Amino acid sequence: MMTIFRYTLRRFRGQILGWGIALALLGVLLISMYDSFAGEQEQFQELIELYPPEISGFLGDITTMATPEGWVSVEFFSYMPLILGIFAVLTGSGLLVSHEESGTLDLIMAHPVSRTALFMGRLLAFIVATVAILAICWLGFIVSMTWSSMDIGWGRMWLPMLSLLAELLFFGTLALLLSMVLPSRRLAATTAGLLLVASFFITGLAKLNEDLEPVAKLSPLNYYQAQDAFHALNGAWLAGLLAAAVVFAALAWWRFQRRDIRVGGEGGWRLPSLPFRRRAGAGS
Repeated sequence: MMTIFRYTLRRFRGQILGWGIALALLGVLLISMYDSFAGEQEQFQELIELYPPEISGFLGDITTMATPEGWVSVEFFSYMPLILGIFAVLTGSGLLVSHEESGTLDLIMAHPVSRTALFMGRLLAFIVATVAILAICWLGFIVSMTWSSMDIGWGRMWLPMLSLLAELLFFGTLALLLSMVLPSRRLAATTAGLLLVASFFITGLAKLNEDLEPVAKLSPLNYYQAQDAFHALNGAWLAGLLAAAVVFAALAWWRFQRRDIRVGGEGGWRLPSLPFRRRAGAGS
């Protein structure tokens, strides 16, 4: 399993560096912008008042943007589940099925390696790659804060990162499970992506319309903690998302153990034959 893990993690190097460095540079830019705005508090407050109140449903409490935690939450963490969710969904859906559709998975399985070792090695590589991206991003914030007036602290800066990690693992393992059930990686990624986007909008709209609150309770992003994590991280919500990810991964492993591996190409729904088709075949 460790050989598979190391090989898969090496293949993730480009994505780790690409996503991690890009987000770290974004963090440096946002912190430098905060210093510029913080020096002009009156103008900064006037700018905040220009934001429509409805935008708070999707970006968080914009009235707190004058604080370091509020600025980072609104300008960065509020939309990160959608941005990094692209990586999680695409990676999770193609963790195994991409090689199956290219016709190489059956060649890999011809070697003396069990399905469990293959599955766990690749899943562990995905988890480590996700953590590495967030770690590089976190490092960008921490380093840039050394020459900034923003002082959140390296420990507190990890709190919303943990909540973001739980969301990414949730949708990544969901995409992995869907890839084991649906006929193709493309359909699995599309379905998981639509669920991610729908969860984002339902959660935001529920903050504007109380009638949607019962529906929002079913939304995974309803339990995402950005600015709230800086003050008091809800451990129950965090554990619930991680537990759901474990369940999705276990179901995907169970399905992978029992499914037939395709030689190449996309699969089908494998619907049972209809009676009239059987009779037509018998008559011919």
